[in-house]
Amino acid sequence: MSGVADVLEPVENRSGSTVEGPLQAVQSLVAHDDADRAVQLYEELGAAQRERLLREAAQGSVGDRRRLVDVLRRAHDFSGAARLLDGSGDDATIADLYAQGGQYVAAAEAYLRNGDVERAAAAFERAGALERALEVYRGLGVRDSMAQCLVRLGRPFEAAAIYRELGQAHAEVEALGGVRSDDARFVEGVLRICKLLDAEGFTHRALAVLADALSNSEVARADPALMTEKARLLRRMGMDAEAEAVLARLNAGTAVPAGNGYRYLKAIPIFGDLSLEDMKDLYRLARQVVIAPGAVLLEKGAAGVGLFVLMEGTVEVFSGPEADARHLNTLGPGAHLGEISLVQEGPVSAHVRARTSVRALRITRAGFQHYLDTHDAAALRIYKLFTHTLASRVRALSS
Repeated sequence: MSGVADVLEPVENRSGSTVEGPLQAVQSLVAHDDADRAVQLYEELGAAQRERLLREAAQGSVGDRRRLVDVLRRAHDFSGAARLLDGSGDDATIADLYAQGGQYVAAAEAYLRNGDVERAAAAFERAGALERALEVYRGLGVRDSMAQCLVRLGRPFEAAAIYRELGQAHAEVEALGGVRSDDARFVEGVLRICKLLDAEGFTHRALAVLADALSNSEVARADPALMTEKARLLRRMGMDAEAEAVLARLNAGTAVPAGNGYRYLKAIPIFGDLSLEDMKDLYRLARQVVIAPGAVLLEKGAAGVGLFVLMEGTVEVFSGPEADARHLNTLGPGAHLGEISLVQEGPVSAHVRARTSVRALRITRAGFQHYLDTHDAAALRIYKLFTHTLASRVRALSS
């Protein structure tokens, strides 16, 4: 098989002189319908030669550049192919190529030129250009994504305000949990977290947050509002003597946090390798929903609607919607349903109905796909574990 040296033969131009170089060699092979050798040649070029080829090709006509694009795509130089198309007006293709090449800011700019604003915002976020992503999300009015960017930018109070407007108490708690102890509004954040957790029935966890703040911040220990709040929470738990001790500025023992949706979500196998920050982002994506007794969560044969993580109540799992359908299981807090639909399209295989009033975390398929698009490392880990889980099920069925 010929290598670079065999192909880089001198080429005679129209003036009768000869020129030689990678661009002319590749163009010559393309002109002779030898695309395979053109791709091989391009792949064998050094980085400096490829860069020189791209600079020279950029001076050519749009038609000449388009003919080279197929060579670069087949050689998996997606960013190079995108550069060749710059200025051609085909911004949709340019954006996709830049995204394939991992140049997400360039992809985002191309998506914007093409009017694909949502994909531009996701590409900016994926690139870590969070201020630009925030700007675009704000223009779109996509408040969930605005809040996620604000959290990642270290602006927890702004994120919390959005989550409060959306009625997502658990996400507001997570956002405020990022307030540093040296922040001038630290006490304000702790008080808000405690009130939210107490309202959701997690008084033990509120006390744990408060105890941590008091033990790690001199400002918190000196703030009467926090001591008053701790006394209030202790009284809520029937611990009047301890409350009085707190008000007398005596130490009380730390509390043990109660269970919540976060630990249930974290326990799902396909999320087992996520980093703490990625796990927190996923938790903020979830919405708390209340499902009435008798309501259908998952309908057999219908398209999957995403993931449900049960926090309170029980559901019944049946083989189908018919009155005489076989009862398969009863599930309670900590169980999860529909995780396969997050990463794989297909009909639901069972019929699930609420037996009692159910409180659950819900992550939609669309929301999860956006999460994967903006969290590369998390996506890789999730798909890896999903593949292992699927392989285990296949082995179990065949044994």
